[in-house]
Amino acid sequence: MTDRPRLMLCAAASGSGKTTVTCALLRALRQAGKAPAAFKCGPDYIDPMFHSRVVGVPSRNLDLFLMGETPCLRSLAENGGRLSVIEAAMGYYDGIAMSDQASAYRLARLTDTPAVLILDGRGRALSAAAAVKGFQTFRPDSHIRGVIFNRVSPMLYPRLKEAVERETGLRAYGFLPQCPDCTIESRHLGLVTAAEVADLTEKLDKLAALAQEHLDLPGLTALAETAPPLSAPPPDLPAPVPGRPRIAVARDSAFCFYYADALRLLERLGAELAFFSPLADAALPEHAAGLYLGGGYPELYTRELAENAPMLQSVRAAVQSGTPTLAECGGFLYLHQTLADAGGRHSRQMAGVFPAEAASTGKLSRFGYIAMTARQTGLLCAAGESLNAHEFHYWDSTSPGDAFHAQKPQSSRAWSCAHHTPTLYAGFPHLHLCGCPQAARRFVEACASRGGSEEIGDRR
Repeated sequence: MTDRPRLMLCAAASGSGKTTVTCALLRALRQAGKAPAAFKCGPDYIDPMFHSRVVGVPSRNLDLFLMGETPCLRSLAENGGRLSVIEAAMGYYDGIAMSDQASAYRLARLTDTPAVLILDGRGRALSAAAAVKGFQTFRPDSHIRGVIFNRVSPMLYPRLKEAVERETGLRAYGFLPQCPDCTIESRHLGLVTAAEVADLTEKLDKLAALAQEHLDLPGLTALAETAPPLSAPPPDLPAPVPGRPRIAVARDSAFCFYYADALRLLERLGAELAFFSPLADAALPEHAAGLYLGGGYPELYTRELAENAPMLQSVRAAVQSGTPTLAECGGFLYLHQTLADAGGRHSRQMAGVFPAEAASTGKLSRFGYIAMTARQTGLLCAAGESLNAHEFHYWDSTSPGDAFHAQKPQSSRAWSCAHHTPTLYAGFPHLHLCGCPQAARRFVEACASRGGSEEIGDRR
């Protein structure tokens, strides 16, 4: 049993300001010396980047579909701080299809975490209480313990607070007024990344000042402390791979979509991670026995990537020579012959591992959770085995692959996806390796069988 004070910030729908309120609260707590830890419900990569910039340590994703219940419990228990703040995804009850499966509500119930509903107060009066009451009572074990109002004025808040507390019995923990100077822009995959927001520190400090002035920080801290101790079984992981193979991991502005727990899992399985930049570096790290190309926004950096010809050649040579490679979504696009930029004006040369073109479709091509069943044995699994994954992309390929059958849960929709060979997984679906540790070990094992770090270096 682990004592982990915690609370979840949830909302009625996307666009209610969850990330803004979460960052404001985290920043204020950190400034107050509370050393908070941050988590994100669901598969989103970008919100945790903002959390991490606020708290100074990696934010973790807790995804019931991609990871499963036990890994979520374990991550929260292992990485929770003196106070853990979990940002929910979408609407509180929104899960797979028209159900609450894998929803933020299910996570709050699993982890016994008190939830605070963030309600956009614009244009509301007594109906605010009706909305809160509906979420509070929609499930008898809703775990909703309070409300925070967003985008309301100091003049309106006392009346909203009185009405909601009178009608629901829940406590109002304050509000945030509108702050045009704190706005974070969006793009096709959600918010722009934390590294791209101009004057982010200044914006976060303004949000923290608003939180200190208008949120009930002592009350929220006390609510978090009502969460019971967490019980999570010890890690039941495959045995570490001997030899400590070095895996080159692409990480820069173009390739930034990684799960912190998944990278940690690779290390626990015996790998050494060596980070590099396809934008700035001339070659892969020395003695690399494996390659991990995560997702991100390569379409925004096609000119810079194309101009770095030495890196393109280094990556192409590594993949074609049999270096075990995991390439997800943006990383998969990087392996194409050409990639169109975000404006659709230019298609530029990429690594050329696949003789294929990638360009924008102007819409989400395939979206959501999927169960991928392998049609052929390869790097991550054997034929007939399944991996849970997630797709979210506006760019598509003339060769998306057909090594897996992708099936949307609770839906008849299905498609073929990804390339899978004994040394390569490349496709649009993103994996969370903590939900498929055997696949992660197969990857590390394949890297080790490449000859080990020192022998690879000697061969060069």
